[in-house]
Amino acid sequence: MLRLLAVDDEPPALEELAYLLRQDVRVEQVLTASDGVAALQDMVQMIGAGDRLDGVFLDIEMPGLSGLDLARLVGGFPSPPKLVFVTAHERCAVQAFELEAVDYLLKPVRAERLSEAVRRLQAAAVPVVDPGHDDVIPVELGGITRFVPQQAIWFAEAKGDYVRLHTVDGSYLVRMSLAALERRWAEAGFIRVHRSTLVSSRHVSEMRFEGGRVTLTVGTETLKVSRRHSRQVREQLVHQHRGG
Repeated sequence: MLRLLAVDDEPPALEELAYLLRQDVRVEQVLTASDGVAALQDMVQMIGAGDRLDGVFLDIEMPGLSGLDLARLVGGFPSPPKLVFVTAHERCAVQAFELEAVDYLLKPVRAERLSEAVRRLQAAAVPVVDPGHDDVIPVELGGITRFVPQQAIWFAEAKGDYVRLHTVDGSYLVRMSLAALERRWAEAGFIRVHRSTLVSSRHVSEMRFEGGRVTLTVGTETLKVSRRHSRQVREQLVHQHRGG
């Protein structure tokens, strides 16, 4: 799930952009800034606090600090977020891509085009894990380290600063975020079905529709799919089990 910053000095444009981004199930959080200076301050503060920022959707013509100037400053960060420019002007496209922007959108932004920009940003921001490699999570149990293979995990459940991994042999608590685990296993068939739940599609044996809600049978557990994630979960499961 992506954490994004939207920057535009025109309030209606900023509100619309942030609204559209928040409708995307791949997006975890959208912060906003009304100009380049405020955006730079926000980014510096986030980095200082150790917070993650995956991408910035950035207007170009802004007072004080233009989008291109801000992009040049961001490029000097140790781990700079990916950039998508959102502007009413075509003339800056070459400069934008010279600054390694992953996309360049023209206003007014269409929802379909914005969705494609999010896809490109996600592909650029999230390292690809070889799906043929079975990742292993080390778990500490009373002085003993147990290595839990990815393929044994039915689903993962967020518990504050921890994640509980559920398997046929029991559950294990590890200190990491669900968002980090989702990025780590993005190419291994794990699907976000709820704000706090990540499911292994290989262990989904049944999908039910009851009263307008979707539930999944995962191992011996029945899990609810949030309304926000229902469509994507259905499409992804059908696609995978058809071998597509």
